This record gives sequence, C-alpha cells and structure tokens, in this order.
Amino acid sequence: MNSIKNVPARVLSRRPGHSLEAEREQFDKTQAISISKAINTQEAPVKEKHARRIILGTHHEKGAFTFWSYAIGLPLPSSAILSWKFCHVLHKVLRDGHPNVLHDCQRYRSNIREIGELWGHLHDRYGQLVNVYTKLLLTKISFHLKHPQFPAGLEVTDEVLEKAAGTDINDIFQLTVEMFDYMDCELKLSESVFRQLNTAIAVSQMSSGQCRLAPLIQVIQDCSHLYHYTVKLLFKLHSCLPADTLQGHRDRFHEQFHSLKNFFRRASDMLYFKRLIQIPRLPEGPPNFLRASALAEHIKPVVVIPVEAPEDEEPENLIEISTGPPAAEPAVVADLFDQTFGPPNGSVKDNRDLQIEALKREVEMLRAELEKIKLEAQRYIAQLKGQVNALEAELEEQRKQKQKALVDNEQLRHELAQLRAAQQEGERSQSLREEAEKRASATEARYAKLKEQHGKLVTTHAELLRKNADTARQLTVKQQNQEEVQRVKEQLAFQVEQVKRESEMKLEEQSDQLEKVRRELEAKAGELVHVQEALSRSEQSGLELSAQLDVLSAEKEALSSAVRQREAELQAAQGLAQEKAAALSQEQQRHSQERDELQGRLADKESQEQGLLQRLLAEQFAVLRRTAAEAERILRDAVGKLDDPLHLRCTSSPDYLVSRAQAALEAVSALEVGHAQYLTSRSDASALVAALTQFSHLAADTIVNGSATSHLAPTDPADRLIDACRECGSRALELVGQLQDQQTVQKAQASLVRTPLQGILQLGQELRPRSLDVRQEELGAVVDKELAATSAAIEEAVRRIEDMMNQARHASSGVKLEVNERILTSCTDLMKAIRLLVTASTHLQKEIVESGRGAATQQEFYAKNSRWTEGLISASKAVGWGATQLVESADKVVLHTGKYEELIVCSHEIAASTAQLVAASKVKANKNSPHLSRLQECSRTVNVMAANVVASTKSGQEQIEDRDTMDFSGMSLIKLKKQEMETQVRVLELEKTLEAERVRLGELRRQHYVLAGGVGTPSEEEPSQPGSAAHSGPSRKPPLAQKPSVVPRQDHQLNRKDDVCPAQLVNS
Repeated sequence: MNSIKNVPARVLSRRPGHSLEAEREQFDKTQAISISKAINTQEAPVKEKHARRIILGTHHEKGAFTFWSYAIGLPLPSSAILSWKFCHVLHKVLRDGHPNVLHDCQRYRSNIREIGELWGHLHDRYGQLVNVYTKLLLTKISFHLKHPQFPAGLEVTDEVLEKAAGTDINDIFQLTVEMFDYMDCELKLSESVFRQLNTAIAVSQMSSGQCRLAPLIQVIQDCSHLYHYTVKLLFKLHSCLPADTLQGHRDRFHEQFHSLKNFFRRASDMLYFKRLIQIPRLPEGPPNFLRASALAEHIKPVVVIPVEAPEDEEPENLIEISTGPPAAEPAVVADLFDQTFGPPNGSVKDNRDLQIEALKREVEMLRAELEKIKLEAQRYIAQLKGQVNALEAELEEQRKQKQKALVDNEQLRHELAQLRAAQQEGERSQSLREEAEKRASATEARYAKLKEQHGKLVTTHAELLRKNADTARQLTVKQQNQEEVQRVKEQLAFQVEQVKRESEMKLEEQSDQLEKVRRELEAKAGELVHVQEALSRSEQSGLELSAQLDVLSAEKEALSSAVRQREAELQAAQGLAQEKAAALSQEQQRHSQERDELQGRLADKESQEQGLLQRLLAEQFAVLRRTAAEAERILRDAVGKLDDPLHLRCTSSPDYLVSRAQAALEAVSALEVGHAQYLTSRSDASALVAALTQFSHLAADTIVNGSATSHLAPTDPADRLIDACRECGSRALELVGQLQDQQTVQKAQASLVRTPLQGILQLGQELRPRSLDVRQEELGAVVDKELAATSAAIEEAVRRIEDMMNQARHASSGVKLEVNERILTSCTDLMKAIRLLVTASTHLQKEIVESGRGAATQQEFYAKNSRWTEGLISASKAVGWGATQLVESADKVVLHTGKYEELIVCSHEIAASTAQLVAASKVKANKNSPHLSRLQECSRTVNVMAANVVASTKSGQEQIEDRDTMDFSGMSLIKLKKQEMETQVRVLELEKTLEAERVRLGELRRQHYVLAGGVGTPSEEEPSQPGSAAHSGPSRKPPLAQKPSVVPRQDHQLNRKDDVCPAQLVNS
C-alpha cells in the first residue's frame, strides 16, 4: 500500500477530537490498525483485543462498512492463512457485531464464495479449511437473513423460539430442516480441523495448532444453541405428526448428536480450550422423542466464556488518541495508518479525551459485569427450568394415576352393576323354580304309574342331554358361526318341544292307567264290604242256630262246616287284600322316588336351557358390539381423512357423492328396521349387524367422497360440505357408541344421522355442473352444428395453409423458404389427419346414437346423456379453435411476426383437443365397433402429425438461429466480464419471470377446469382430460396436526449458490 506524501495543510492543522471529521479519521485509523493486526499471515490465533476493537467499531458505526472497505483490499487469494484468519474474524463480527452487519455482509456474498471456491480447488491444508469455513459463513448469513428473530449469536429465549416457529406445522418442519443444515456445516468444520490435527496436548499448545483451533470456540457456541433448538422443535413436531413421518428427522438428529458429543469430548480434553471456554457435557444418549415426558429430562447446554484478559497482553485504550507508538511496543513495528497517511498533528490529550477514555473503561467494566450477571442468571434459569420440568413430569404422572383410578372406579361400578343384575336374575330364577315346584306338586297325582314307560323316558332324556352337550360344544368351538348357532337352537327347541309333547302324552296314558287301577281297587273294596256283611249275617244266623241248637242239632254240623268254610274264604280274601295293599304302598313309594328324580332332572334341564339362553343373548350382543367397534374404527378413519394432508390431492365428482349419500340414506332406513327387530328379539342380532356393517361402510364412503369433492369445489360450498361431513361423522360415531353399551342400545336413534346425510346430498346436487350454453332439448342440434363447424374450420385451415405456402414461395428463398415449406407441409398433414379424425368421430357418434337411443328420438337420446353430449360439444369446439389458432400462428411464423413457440403450443393444444374428442366418443362406443378402431387409428395419426409439426418447427428454428453467431473478436477482458455479469442478471430475471408465468399458467388452467365444469372427476359419461390432476392449482393449506406439505423457498438463486436446499415433502 502506497503512503500519501503530500497531506493538505488544513488536515495537518486540525486537532483530533474537535470535529466529526477528525473523529472519523481517528476511527478509521483504529479500525485499520486492528484489522491489519488481526488478519495477517502469521500462523497464530487472532488476538482477542484486536477482534474486540473491530466488533466495537461495528457498533460505533452501526454496520460493517469500514470493515469491508479495508477487508476487500486484503490479498486473500495469495495466502491461505490470511484467508483462514479473515473467516475467523468475520465469524466473530457476525456473532457479536451490530445487527446491521448481516445486511452489509450480504452484499459481499460473492466475494466470500469466490475465496472458498478458489482455495477449494487448491491442494492446501489451510485452503481446504477455508473452503469449508466459507460455506458455513454463507449458510449462517442466509439463515439469519431468512429468520431475523434469531440474532447472529443464536441466543434467544424459549418464548422467542416458539414465536419464531409459529403454529403452522409446515413452517416448524422447514425450520427444523434448516437448523439441521446449519448444524451440519458447523460439525463439518470441526471435523475438518480435527482431521488435520492429532489429539496430542502439545499440538493444542503450539501456535500453528491454536491458529486452527481458535475458530472452534465460536463453533461450540453456535452448536450448543442449535442443539437445544432442534430438541425443542423435534418434540413439538412429534406432538403434532405421527412417528413414522419423522423417522428421517430422528435418524439425522441421532447422527448429529453423536458427532456433536464426540466434538465436545475431544475439545474438552485439549488444554487450549480449558482456559478459554467451559464446554458443556451432553447426556449419554439422545432424547427419546417418542415419549413426551422426556422433554422434562432435557437440560439446555450452557457455554461459559471466562471474562479475563490474557496475561501476555496489556489492556489498551479502545480509542487511541496519541499518534505516537506505544512505549511497550518496539519502534520497528510500523503502523499501517502512519505508513499510509503519516502521523497526525498534535499529541496532547485534553480533558474531553480523558473523560471519553474513562467512560469507555467504565462501559467495558460494566459490560463485563453485565455478562457475568447474564451468565449467572442463565444458569439459575436453567436450574429453575429443570425443576419446573421435573414438577411438570411429576404432575403429569399424578394426573395419569388419577385417570387410572377413575377408570378402575368406573370398572368396579360396572362390575357391581353386573353383580346386582345377576342377583336380581337369580332371585327371578328362584321364584320361577318355586312356581315350578308348585306346578309339580299340583300334578303329583298324574305321576302314579310310570314303570313301563320309565326306560323309554330315561333313554329319551339321555339322548336329549347328549344332544344338548353336543350343542354346547358346537357353541363353544364355533362362536363366530351365527347361522350354525341359529340352526342348532331351532333343532334344540324343536326336540325339546317334541319331548315335552311325548312326556305329556305318556303322563296322560299313565294317569289313565292309574285311574283304572284305582277303579279296580274300589271294586275289590266293595267286594270286601259285601263279604263282611255276609259274615255278619252268618254270625247272626249262627246265633239264631245256637238258640235253636236244641231244636236244629241235625243242622249244627252242616252250619259249622259252612261257617269254617266261610272263615277260610274270609281269611284268604283278607290276605289277598293285605298283599295288594302292601304292593300298592311299595308301588307308591317307588313312583314317589321316580317322581322326585324326574323333577330334579326337569329342574336341571330348565336351568341348562336358561343358561343357554343367557349365553346366546350374550354372544349376540358380543357380535353386535364387535361389529359396532369395527364400524367406529371405519368411521374414525373416514373422519380422520378430513384433516389428512395426503388426502388433499384426492378428488371426486358430485354425481358420485350424490349416489353415495343416497345409498347411505337407504342404509339408515335398513339400520332402523334392524334395530327395531333386535329390540323385539335380542336373541337374533343378524339383521342389525348386517345393517350396521353396510351403514358404516356407506357413511364412511360418503364422508371420504364429500371431502374429496370439496377439494375442487368453491370455497363457501367446500366449507359447508366439510362441516356437513364432520357433523355426519360425529353423529354416526355417537350412534355406534350407543350400540356398544347394553344400557344405551335401546336409546340409540339411527334417524339422527339422516339430517347431515340429507345436507350432504343437497350440497352434492348443488355442486353438480350445469350447462351454461344450451338447454338439453337443443343439445342434439348443437352437436351436429359443432361437428359441422369443426369440419368447416379444418377445411378453411387447409385452404389458408395452401395459400400461405404459395405466398412463401414467392416472398422468400433459400433456407427460409425451406423452413417455411417444411413447417407448412407438416401443418397441412396435421390438418388432413384431423379432418379424417373428425369424420371418423362423426360416423362413430351416429352409430352410438342409433344403437343407444332405442325407441327414443335422437334429441331425447342427447338430452338423456347430457353430460356426454356436453363433453362432445366441448371437444369439437376445442378442435376447431385449435385448428384456427394453428393457422394464425403458422401465418405469423412465415411472415416473421410470430414466434415458433406459439406454433409448438398450438400443436400440443390440438393433440390434447383431439384426444379429448376421442375420449368423449369412446365412452359410449362398442369395443368391437369398426368405427372405433378407425377413430383410434386416426388419433394415433394425429399425434404423429402433431409431433412432426413440433419437430419441423424446432429444427427450422435451430436452422435459422444457427446463422446468428456471436462475435467476440473486439471485446476486452473487462467488457467480457461486464457482459457476463449482465447475462447472469438476465438469466436470473428470466428464471424469476419463468417461475411467475408457471404459477399464472397453473391458475389459468385451474380456472379453465372450473369454468368447463370440472369440479369433480369425470364419471362414465364425462371422460377427463389426461393430466388434469397434474395441472390443478395449489390446494388449501392444511390445518394444524397434519402431515406437512413444505413449499420450496422463493430465493432460488440464493439457495442454489449457497448449496442450501430446502426440504420438500410431497403428498402422495
């Protein structure tokens, strides 16, 4: 740097400190001295006092203009060490300097990038470090300019972090990715430095090693804050998004965590860092983001910088007043400012200078004390936050225990209610059993004689019990087979009824036999009475004979023998009567025992039947509850898709939505019928289960298609449709929840879902596209008219192309004539192919009408298929319009007033329009129709001809433009560089214009589809244009707690040059 010999006299005569100009000169001198001493070629670390002066200078002038005015003149490409120390000083200035430093450094991004790229191509150890360091600085500048809430020192409170992240999950997702990129640059610099050094203590104490290690102090400060912020943001993301979506974030964080922990460990082992910085310790393992309470265990790492001056340096004044060299420095050290401008005039300090120095020193001391107080406060805040987090975790645990206790209490109440219901059921069974015993005692007389039928009855009951056991086994093994259970129940009921009828018949027979035996006993008793009467008469006769013994002695012996004979007969009759009475008593005892045994078996059978009935009711309700639970899962999945960002690209037509809503309303009616049948007979829930299954699927399908239809509907109807879907989902979930509880199943009302379904049906009917051009009864005439108009437009286009070809042959020659003839020939071939296609489409359309209208007229057929007819009309109009535009574009190209790109776009538009015409004609055509085959062949020919037009246009454009070559012969190096910069500016402007035009093209296509009736996806009668989904406009922003859809940055040029690529998540 050349020194100025002749200094103006008015400059020498001024006293420093008495004018703004003198103060400015003194400030420039101080900054120049500090910059020259801080950034030099000596392989030693930058001294803190020089860097501090530079930083204070940025605060003094509220920017880095002076710093860059001197730094831009440094010979950085000549020395890698000089570039390394420049990056170190710039890093410190960015961190601790004035906030406006960022904007000043933004103007010199290209200089920083050029230095990094220059040393990156050279095989120099310091050069490789400079390359990595410049990438870090560019990343830092970009990040803090994009997020001004974060100062360059990265020290903000958690409240500021929450405010900067915002509530949009997409912004949080993008901010996390940018902090990951920021951390990667920091860790890459530390790894590069450690790779060039070994971990020996001696290396860290040598000046060459300290020169490389010194910038890592700022890297440690940045990494501690970035680590804390990424942990906070990841916990917030995991509270809003599913874990699978953030698997990549977790893997990237774990990799950075281990790298950062290794970096802190290696730096802590070096003596150089122990006296300059207090490095925090990271936990043994990374935080568990899948557990929300792990946030309370996280402790913010705090980096402490000891505030003490090195022993080998003496404190210097922040603002030098004296122009002479200090007494402590050798005279040989030349001052950069003195070499340039010479020493200033005057060396006497006045009171004002002394006061300024005293105030500066006091400010520095107060600033140091303030830093100490801030660090102490931060430590206290970290401790208090840890305690608060621990208390919050304990409170959360207490809440969980309380919730668990409430759940247990509710379960106990439910079990108590079940026990009470079982007790009441037992009391009811006891009363029924007593009533059965009374009935059995009342019918005791009918069980007198059952000896002959006992074996048959035992065999029948044994078979019945065996069948009952088989039935129970089948119920246990095949609980899910409801039809088999119903069949077994019917068989069992039939057999029980049959056995009951047989038992009653046998009991009646036995009662008849008992009556017969009773009548025989009564007859025997009558005979015995007659015998006793005869005996009494005989005794009277004996008395009379004994009185007449003397008179009738001859008859005594005869009468005695008769009496003895009568007595023998009497004794025989008495013995027979006693034997019959004993036999009757034994028979009564035996029948009493058999009756008791049969009563016990009958009670067992009744209890078994009651148990089977209760089991059947429980199984039926279990089937209903499982079906309702599955229906609830299906409905919740459908309701969840209303807020799912992956569903934003799904679309549906209003016609399909109307059909789904009508089917859902029919399912509601079936559900009401099934519910009424189940309340009438709870042993059969098949009708309710079938109706509930159908209702859940149709309601979920209606909700999903309602959401898909709203994605392409206008804002107001879309919001009302979404609200109706939410209301339908909530009421359907309430209904299935009532069906899962025995206490509320009777109160369930399926009619509550009918109102929101009717609202969805009405909105779907309102969203149906309306024909804006013609009425339905005029569609037939319009179809023929449009097809005829299309044919006429194509004929006119062919004629105009022939005229243009004749004019081109007269007006041009050489290469231009060749190009024009080739383009016009390809256009003529295309028009001929389109004419054949329109003719084939007309024949196919007539065939469709004749085969599909039946007994109806042609107008009635078009009116019935209005959607298909409107699509055919739209396609015909598009073909005719495309042909006209192609001719006009070709005319402009031949006359050199148009652009070749217009011709290419018209060719693409014609290909798309003919494809639409083919698709509209193909919808209702027969697969084996020869006209359809002819139409498809013509469509392929049109595509080939359109491709030929594009190819001939591009080749002609290249052939003409190749002749215009650039002449660089008379341009100097400076002029070439200037034109290169102007070209780069032009490229950036064109890229920005291209992006804006693409956005405008998307909006135009979206509006075109809206006006064309493309609110929903085409049904069978309305084919869709290929690629319509790819050109749809931007969807609405998803609400909170959805998967993010991150949009790219708008500063494309900035990101491409800095190698900083934003993360993008595309909904599939």
